[in-house]
Amino acid sequence: MSGHSHWASIRHKKGAVDAKKGKAFSKVARLLMVAAREGGSDPKTNIKLQYAMEKARSVNMPNENVERAIKKGAGEIDGVRMETVVYEGYGSGGAAVIAETLTDNRNRTSSEIRKLFELNNGKLGEANSVSWLFERKGVITIPAENVQEDDLLSVGLDCGVEDVRSEGEIFEVITDQKDIEKVKNTIKQKGLSYKTAEITLVPKSYINLNKQDGEKILKLMEALEDHDDIQNVYSNFDIPQE
Repeated sequence: MSGHSHWASIRHKKGAVDAKKGKAFSKVARLLMVAAREGGSDPKTNIKLQYAMEKARSVNMPNENVERAIKKGAGEIDGVRMETVVYEGYGSGGAAVIAETLTDNRNRTSSEIRKLFELNNGKLGEANSVSWLFERKGVITIPAENVQEDDLLSVGLDCGVEDVRSEGEIFEVITDQKDIEKVKNTIKQKGLSYKTAEITLVPKSYINLNKQDGEKILKLMEALEDHDDIQNVYSNFDIPQE
């Protein structure tokens, strides 16, 4: 991806800013609640909760906030019921967009997400209209400052990493879903440290956008990211850097 900029690298930088603002806490709290509601409050038997807790650590969320969100999701504390709703559509230049939300009011969220698409040169589509352009993979992010790409490629030789992608300040190590724990352990054995590890959506391929379309879809992606109910936003665009 050298010489290009796409949502993974942009979102990483934006996420660091949001974490400093504390904005990330509310999003991670919802993620913890849903994981605990679906699979229980024990991370040893709930892999989704394990990943949510890792995300909480990546934004330095206080332990008491993590514990309260888990208890609330598991029904140990009275609270609202959250549900996951996924929206699919297109942005400028035909780039595919998927937005994963956690909401306590599906009708309100649907109306607001549709409006964000319309205000930012996008169009909300039907279910499964663009999901076929993505696949669910394990993604492990590693700060680039203390590691070389060759080091990560050697990890792949040991445990079957599918791809290593440079995203500016981080490397993304892509794995099959079932291999993510094995890759994490191998990374640790190599004396390396990772920032996040999760099962997420990865584009099967990227489309190149011109500068004008790139600026428009970035506005859409950032508007979606700033919505309180949004958990994850994915797209498949590249913008050639000048």
